[in-house]
Amino acid sequence: MIMNMNHLHIFVKVGEKLNITEAAKELFISQPAVSKAIKNLESSLQLKLLIRDKHHGLMLTDVGKEILLLARQMKGIESKIYQIANRENKLLNGKVKIGSFPAVSTNIMPQAIAAFRSNYPLIRIELIEGTSDQIKGWVEDRTVDIGIAASPFEPFENHLLCNDFMVAVIPPQRDELKREKHVNLETYQDELIFCKGGHEIAMSNAFSQYNIELKENLTVQNAETLINMVKNNLGIGIISNFTLSSVPHQLSKKNIFPRITRDIGVIAHSFEEITPAAHEFVKSLKAVVI
Repeated sequence: MIMNMNHLHIFVKVGEKLNITEAAKELFISQPAVSKAIKNLESSLQLKLLIRDKHHGLMLTDVGKEILLLARQMKGIESKIYQIANRENKLLNGKVKIGSFPAVSTNIMPQAIAAFRSNYPLIRIELIEGTSDQIKGWVEDRTVDIGIAASPFEPFENHLLCNDFMVAVIPPQRDELKREKHVNLETYQDELIFCKGGHEIAMSNAFSQYNIELKENLTVQNAETLINMVKNNLGIGIISNFTLSSVPHQLSKKNIFPRITRDIGVIAHSFEEITPAAHEFVKSLKAVVI
């Protein structure tokens, strides 16, 4: 059996989009050409990779999901081969797909991308933003080459970028809190507003260690929302210092007790397996945060 790599590339795009029309537009080929490539690939494998459901539209079969994961790995290996050849010829190019959460995109990425582009102008960068958990999922299924996420990093390899810790954001009207050395989470557990952002495991572990009941009185999805909630005296915001630094505000912040820390790092299945371009981008990231 000889596999047509072009058919495999088309299958990856269709498998990600689950839409023939959108896949054809991104591949700059006709819809019939996309459909024919998928049909030929299924015939060569003697498998059904995609099915059409009247309620959910185009869907991957179970074996289609397995082959999509392997196909992404094959695309990565192919890209790595070309990048190694180009590196040796001093023409490193290609694309690096990076998963990042918004605070990293604001605090670290601009400097890292600028430094990287000055050395490797031929390499394209695709940045996909999400939560730490989403980023780990993208690394797991190889949607991205590398991810920047919050600890814990297992089961991935990681390079530490920086340490982080949780802080309290104080409502303007709460002068008594501003005078305190720190905010005791047990004392104010009924007033806490949490911002989701990859610190949930660290928070849960700390609360368990100090026998504090973790009450999710109000949970928001981003730092801007948390700031607005605190401004309106709806509670005391609990957020990572790193994330808070990416959002302009005039509110007071305080250390908390118990102290809750986490790490932020670059993750990959294996740094030996990533492309030369991705390797070089990791170097740029580490240089920015040193």
